[in-house]
Formats: sequence, C-alpha cells, structure tokens
Amino acid sequence: MFKKRYTPYITALELTLKCNMRCIHCGSSAGDYRKQELSTKEWNDLCTDVSSLGCQLITFLGGEPFIRRDWFDIATHVKDLGMNVSIITNGFLINEKLIDQLRKIDPYTIAISIDGATDVTHDTIRNHPGSLEKCKQAFDQLNKVNIPTTAVTTVHKMNLKELPQLREYLLNRNIAWQIQIADTMGRFPKELHLSPKEFYSVGLFIASSRSKYSFDELPITGAHCIGYNSKVLPPTQMSPKWTGCQAGTAALAIQSDGGIKGCLSLSDEYKEGSIKNHSIINIWNDTTTFSYNRQFLKEDLKGDCYNCKYGKSCKGGCLGVSIAETGDLHHDPYCFYLFEKQNL
Repeated sequence: MFKKRYTPYITALELTLKCNMRCIHCGSSAGDYRKQELSTKEWNDLCTDVSSLGCQLITFLGGEPFIRRDWFDIATHVKDLGMNVSIITNGFLINEKLIDQLRKIDPYTIAISIDGATDVTHDTIRNHPGSLEKCKQAFDQLNKVNIPTTAVTTVHKMNLKELPQLREYLLNRNIAWQIQIADTMGRFPKELHLSPKEFYSVGLFIASSRSKYSFDELPITGAHCIGYNSKVLPPTQMSPKWTGCQAGTAALAIQSDGGIKGCLSLSDEYKEGSIKNHSIINIWNDTTTFSYNRQFLKEDLKGDCYNCKYGKSCKGGCLGVSIAETGDLHHDPYCFYLFEKQNL
C-alpha cells in the first residue's frame, strides 16, 4: 500500500519561553525560561535533521527569541543548510548591532508584534511602557536597510477599534500586515475575546482594506485563524482557499525544551514526544504521529462542522482555536460560513 510522505516545509522553533514582556494575550504565558531549554548544539542538530526532511523555512519565536544570545549562531547554521529564516519578535531589543547581524543572515522577514495604534493601548497590552515607540523605531531601522518586515496584530476587544488607525500608520510603508485573533488560552482573559459579530467585522475590515488599497500600498492578510468559506467576503488569507490545518503535514513546531508538536498553539496533550529522547526524523516519519491531521476522517468533525458541506476539506478550521474555544479538535466556531448561515 502506498505510504504518503509528508514534508515540514515550515518549522517553528520556540527558542526560549523567556520574555521581557508580559502580554495579556500570550497563549504561552511566556515570561520565564522552561526547564532544560535546548542548547545551541541541540538546536543546530535539530535544524540539520529538519533540513534533511525538506524544510524550507525556519521561524524563530518565543518568548522573545532575541533574548537567546546564540540566536545568531543558530540562524547562521540554518542559512548554511540552505533554509530561509524568519523571526517573530516584540521588537524591543532591536538595535544597530542586532540589525548588522540580521543583514548577514538575510532573513525572509522580521515580524514585529504591534497591538495598538496608540501608546496607551499597545503598551498596556504588552505591559511594557515605551514598547510601541520601540516597534516604530525598529520598523524604520529595518526598512532603511531593506530587511523585509511584517507587522503582526493580535485582535481582541481592547484594540479592535484601533485597526483603522493602525492601517493609516502602515499604509505605504512597505510593511506586510498579518491580522490574527487572540484565543482563550495562556494568560488571555476570556472577557476580552471577540464575539462572533466582532470577529466577522475583522474579516470585513481585511476585505475592505484589500479592496481599497493595492497590495503594494498595503499587503494585508488574515492569519490561519481568520475565517473560512465565506459566501460574502473574498478570501482574507494569502491562499485563495482554506484546505485545513497543516500541523503535522506541512508544518512542524518545537518547544524550547524539545517538545514536538505540529503547531505551538496546540495543547500539550498533542505533543509527539521530545527530541531529547527521539530523533525528529523518526518522529516525523512515524505513521502513527500527528494522527489528528494525517488520519483525519469526516467522522472526526464535531458540532456544526460535522454536517457542514465544507467539513471534509476545511477539517473544522484552525485546530488551535478549536481546542481553545471548545476543548475539541475539528470544531472551530470562529467561521465566516457558520456566522453567515446563522445571521445573514
């Protein structure tokens, strides 16, 4: 019988859980180091292995990845292996010395979290005075030397109304913009979660922005958690159609202590072991791992997704959102099609 082969085209590395901020929406509750975080050699060996599996892009994140003093050594190794590097950061540690290092590794993009258009909103969300100003300085410094940048905005009730003002700031700055929603996990308080109506308004905002501005003026996209199969809105994501979560089929994620997941947003019950005990090559090629996606059946759908005509292709939306909001896989309630079916 033919055995399907999977390739982890994108691998996310949580270099450390240590962070210099305490963001209210952090799903990882980042702040302190995990116990026994991986060494430089362990990260480099892992990168060598995922390269042999066909990985094309390594994404560093945290915590705050630039807290790791060896981030540049690991990034250099990634580039030497022929893979691209992207880095997700809060931007606070970016300075001229760090930018010189970034220029040497030629990153795919530096993604900086920007969660409010005003100092009051952004700095309150990030629990760090002066953080919005540092973000803006970092964007200016990086763009000055032609390092590609992306703004990542995590939306909830505190900053929803500031999206138009944020758009004005980002317009014509050669900064890509990714919008995502905060989920009720980690330290994020449930009372700040978007209602379904507010969630749909985010989709309307992205769609109207794409209609009003060209891609060169404002390269805006929704993340994997922003809506599916709308009959009203054009696609809000980069791909024209959502074909289901890629965790464990085209995406891989490693926690800073070596824990193996398909996506860092998944809860720990979906860990596939640790690279400290098993080779990532063996874990990835094991036919029994990542079964929630690799062995997905329509019968795995739950709730409204079970009888949905898009269920088989959609696979119940974002698995991270599904778990956070319902406690189950394949049952993401934040769905454009579902909202339209119930309200339009």
